[in-house]
Amino acid sequence: MFRLSGWHSSRLVRVSIAVGLAIIGAVLLWTALTRPSSPGSALAGASDGNDRPSASASAGTPTAKPSARGNRRGVPDRITGLVLPESKPVAVSIPRIGVHSRLIDLGLDGNGAMELPKDPADPGWFSRGAAPGALGPAVIAGHVTWNRAPSVFYRLGTMRPGDQVTVTREDGKTAVFTVTRVAQFPQSRFPTEAVYGPIDHAGLRLITCGGTYDAARHKYLDNVVVFAKLAAVRGPGG
Repeated sequence: MFRLSGWHSSRLVRVSIAVGLAIIGAVLLWTALTRPSSPGSALAGASDGNDRPSASASAGTPTAKPSARGNRRGVPDRITGLVLPESKPVAVSIPRIGVHSRLIDLGLDGNGAMELPKDPADPGWFSRGAAPGALGPAVIAGHVTWNRAPSVFYRLGTMRPGDQVTVTREDGKTAVFTVTRVAQFPQSRFPTEAVYGPIDHAGLRLITCGGTYDAARHKYLDNVVVFAKLAAVRGPGG
């Protein structure tokens, strides 16, 4: 029987370990490259033509479920600013753009994307996320146009830092938010983490479509996002 010397045996072991490590590294690299990406946009392009959009057919909706109330994971123990308990929102008022509307509930569609409001006059609250005033980013979405006519969030992009947004809740409290940032993003690069991700305060995001309208695809190419923070509470105990 052929026997390896001690030197050859040690060298063979080292070679085997190196090959094994190379295989493991290749597997890890392949896993990283094939991991699914985050959802893209939060609101599909509203129609400006003759055809009403559907949540399932529109090309701007997220491809995965947005963060629900689990978005509190990873938030530091030290919470900043006012925070209210959960309570369903029933109405929103945005004096700057003349919006005074009831709120409807928005869940997830069959593809795991956030639903779109069915009525162009009604904005909707993403009920799988935080309630306005509670810890986390509450999300309210609305259409910008519908069949060529302005919809409830038509002027959302004209808002400025310092503007106020008030949300009336079922518990009788009114959450008063101050706008901190207004931004426009391509739907292909929607900032999912900034909109749905964990925060250490009671926040609000108002979302609609914006930018160039692609008539061939019946959709806008961008999203307008207004970021706001809870500044005051009115009503019982406020």
